[in-house]
Amino acid sequence: MKINERGKAPFYLFDSLSDICEISHFISSRKGGVSENAYNSLNIGFGTDDEYSNVLENRRIMADSVGIPLESFIMLNQVHKTNIAIIFPEMKGMGAIKKENAIRETDAMITSVKGICLYVMAADCVSILFYDPVKQVIGAAHAGWRGTVDKIASLTVLKMQETYGCNPTDILVGIGPSIGPCCYNVGSDVIDSAMNAFGTTDRFIRCGANFMPHFDLWYANKYQLLQSGIPEAHIEIAGICTMCESHNFFSSRVGKGVTGRFGAGIMLNN
Repeated sequence: MKINERGKAPFYLFDSLSDICEISHFISSRKGGVSENAYNSLNIGFGTDDEYSNVLENRRIMADSVGIPLESFIMLNQVHKTNIAIIFPEMKGMGAIKKENAIRETDAMITSVKGICLYVMAADCVSILFYDPVKQVIGAAHAGWRGTVDKIASLTVLKMQETYGCNPTDILVGIGPSIGPCCYNVGSDVIDSAMNAFGTTDRFIRCGANFMPHFDLWYANKYQLLQSGIPEAHIEIAGICTMCESHNFFSSRVGKGVTGRFGAGIMLNN
């Protein structure tokens, strides 16, 4: 990944997507905003206890920094499930300025519509961006451990195939910053779910510090993308742990559940 500091709020870019003129994409950080205390400083999440006015101002700062009007964004009410929305032109702006009109109970979205920025939020969970340069289709997904074991990444690929005729061998994917296998210690519920989902815990569950089991969200999402037919060379993993780098990204673990949200956006350019 590379960092862009041209605006008030620095943001990150996937190397594999950054030179493609047909799309704009970014990963926001926690820097450059107006929020304070646990939400310092660029908190994008209306679902937190931060002041509404602060979050809205942060969203405008982020939008200005990446050069996309906030009214062109579309955001979700994320619930750690596998519902995937197909985005149409009339849905532009949903959830961007008002929490109440965000797309409800949805954790991924896809579209072939130009000029709409698909944006998913995270604070240790994985954000995943998709781009099919042949069919000119994009997608964005949010995957915590539940979404990962329920295979929202591969379901998003399947939805792109079914809706737009995408070929998985054409799709480029970026797996964003999240809590890494270095830090994500988990209990038996996650271990059992990983076993049920993938038929093994080998490589999915690792032995971490103090011999605690750690779940590798990056590998688990890459694995299912490979199983969906996406070439390994088309998958870029940011490799940034949000818990290790909580000074740059919000981390729910570090904040003990009280923290802000950063996120990932992608748009087909007009």
